Amino acid sequence: MTNDVAKRKLPRWRPLASPLTRRILAVNLLAPVVLVVGLLYLDHYKQGLIRTELEGLGTQAQMMAAAIGESAVIEEERGQLEINHDTAQQMIRRLAEPAKLRARLFGPVGELAADSRVRQGSNGMVHIEELPAPRIPHWTDRLRLVWERLTRWIPADESLPLYVDRSHPRANDYAEVMSAMGGRLGWAVRVRKSGALVLSVAVPVQHYKQVVGALLITADGANIARSLFQVRVAILEAFALSLAITFGLSLYMAGTIARPIRRLALAAERVRHGHGRTHSIPDLSARKDEIGELSLALKDMTESMWRRMDAIEAFAADVSHEIKNPLTSLRSAVETAVHIDNPDQQRKLMAIILDDVGRLNRLISDISDASRVDAEMSRVETAPVALAAILETLVEVYRATTTTGQDVTFTLERPGGDPLVVQGLESRLVQVLRNLIANAISFSPPGGAIVLRAGRAEDGAIHVVVQDDGPGIPANKLEAIFERFYSERPEGEKFGTHSGLGLSISKQIIDAHGGILRAENRAEGGARFIVELPARISP
Repeated sequence: MTNDVAKRKLPRWRPLASPLTRRILAVNLLAPVVLVVGLLYLDHYKQGLIRTELEGLGTQAQMMAAAIGESAVIEEERGQLEINHDTAQQMIRRLAEPAKLRARLFGPVGELAADSRVRQGSNGMVHIEELPAPRIPHWTDRLRLVWERLTRWIPADESLPLYVDRSHPRANDYAEVMSAMGGRLGWAVRVRKSGALVLSVAVPVQHYKQVVGALLITADGANIARSLFQVRVAILEAFALSLAITFGLSLYMAGTIARPIRRLALAAERVRHGHGRTHSIPDLSARKDEIGELSLALKDMTESMWRRMDAIEAFAADVSHEIKNPLTSLRSAVETAVHIDNPDQQRKLMAIILDDVGRLNRLISDISDASRVDAEMSRVETAPVALAAILETLVEVYRATTTTGQDVTFTLERPGGDPLVVQGLESRLVQVLRNLIANAISFSPPGGAIVLRAGRAEDGAIHVVVQDDGPGIPANKLEAIFERFYSERPEGEKFGTHSGLGLSISKQIIDAHGGILRAENRAEGGARFIVELPARISP
C-alpha cells in the first residue's frame, strides 16, 4: 500500500457537497423545472384565448352593424342607400367606447366613413387614444414589467402579418373588410412591432339585406396577454411552492440517506487505517431499512474480519509451535549423529530423523489443507451430494481394506429409498466422513464395531452418526477435541502419527456447509460423532 492510499482521507460531509445529495436534488427538481419551462410554451392555451376573443368581437360587431344599418343608413331620391356619416360617427363612438374597442366604418366604395377614435375639433379632426386608469401598482405589475423586458428580446411570431395603423385607411387595406364587403364575416390576427397582438373582425352593414358598407372592429391582445400572464404567475407560484417543498424534502432525504452512508464510509475508513480495535461501525439497525441492514452487514463483516485475523494469528502461532517441536528434535538428532560412531546408535538417530521428517510432512500437508478449506468453500460452486451412496461406498471400501488386525466390523443403517441429498462439495464431505471413520478405527478395541447411521430429522435436516466401542472422550474435552493440533490418542500408538488437525478441519468443513459437528459419549461405552447438515431444497 502506498503512502498516498494509506493517508487518503474522506472529505468532511457537507449537505450540498455530497454527490448523492446533488443527485437527489437533480432528480427531484426535474419535475418543477419542467413545470416552469412550460411558461414559454402556452401556445395551445393562447390559441384558445384568441378564438374566444374573436367570437366575442364578432358578436359585438354584428350588434353594432345591425344598429348602424337600421339608424345610420338613408335612402336617396334615386333609391340608392347611403350612410349618414354624422349619425354613424356618433353611433360608433357611443357603442365602441364602453367596450374599449376601436370601430371603423367603411362605405360602399371602400372609403372610411367613421372612426370611433376620431373627433371633430375646432381645428379639424382629432385622434383619441385611451389611457389606462391610474391604480396602485401590485407586485404582479412589477413582475409583468420584468417579463415584458425579458420577452422583448424574443422575436415576434413571423407567421402573423404585421399590423400597420394607416392614417387614411381604405377597405382594400384589410382582407377581412373586403370579405365583409362581399357579405361574409371576416377576421384576422396581426402583430405589432412590439410583439403585441391585434385582433380584428369585419362584418357587413346591411339595410334590407343590401350591403351598404363594412364595420371593422379591432382590439389589442391585452386581455389575452393578461390571461397568459396570470397563468404564468400561477405556474410560478406553484413552482416556488413545489421548489421549496422539493428542496426541503431533498435535504431531508439526503440527511437520512447520504449522511448515514457517509458515517458508515468514514467508520470503515477509520477501521481500515486505524490501529487496534478502538474504531467500530455505527449501529443503525433501529432505522429498520436498507441502511440499517447495511450497518449490520458492515458491523458483522468487521467482526468477522477481526475473528478471521485472530484465527490467522492463532493459527500462525500454533503452526509455529507445532513445527518447532519436530524441527528441534530433528536438529538435536542431527547434531548428535555427527559425534557418534556407534552404528546402532546412528541407526536409532536416523530412525528418529525419519520420523520427524514424516511428522513434518504430515503437518505441512494438513496445515496446507486447513488453510485451503475456507478459500475453496467460498470459491467453488456447490452441487447436490447423495450421502447415502457415499456411506455405502465408504463402508465397502473400509470392509475390504482395513488391516488393523483388530477385527473391526462395519454396520450401515439408513432409510431405504432416501438418497439423503445435501448441497455441498462432495470431496470435502467425503473427507469429513473418512476422518471420522479413521478416528473411530483408531480407538476401536479388538472385535469392536463401528456403526454408521444416517437419517432425516423431523425438521428435515440430515443426520450422519459415526460411533465406536472405544474408551470414549473425556467429559471436559468434548469441545476441545475440535481445536487445532489437539491430540488425544489411544495408548500404545506411536507419537507423531497424527497432526491433530483432522477433527478441526472436519468441523471447519461442516461449518462452511451450514451444518453442525459435535461429539458425545455413549451410555454403553464409546464415542459418537454426529454430523447435522441442512437438506437440499429441490428447485
